[in-house]
Amino acid sequence: MLRWPIAILFLANMLAFVAVRGVFGPSPTAGGREPNHLNRQIHPEWLRVQPVSAAEAVDQAVVGGPAPSAPIAASALQ
Repeated sequence: MLRWPIAILFLANMLAFVAVRGVFGPSPTAGGREPNHLNRQIHPEWLRVQPVSAAEAVDQAVVGGPAPSAPIAASALQ
C-alpha cells in the first residue's frame, strides 16, 4: 500500500538532488542578475562615499535603537 508513495518520493528526492548538483545546467541564480550593469555605467570613478553629518542624520532611524516616541498630544474624551 505504501510502496508506490515511497517510490515516488524517492524518485522526487533523487531528481531534486541531481538538479541541485547541476546535472541540468547551472541554476538561474548562479550568475549575476545584471552582468552588463557595471559595463553600462557612464563614469563609475565619479562615485564617492560621504559620511552623513549630524544635521542630515536627524530624521534617520537608528538601527537597533529604541523606537522614537511620536509627538502626539492626547486629551480625555468627553
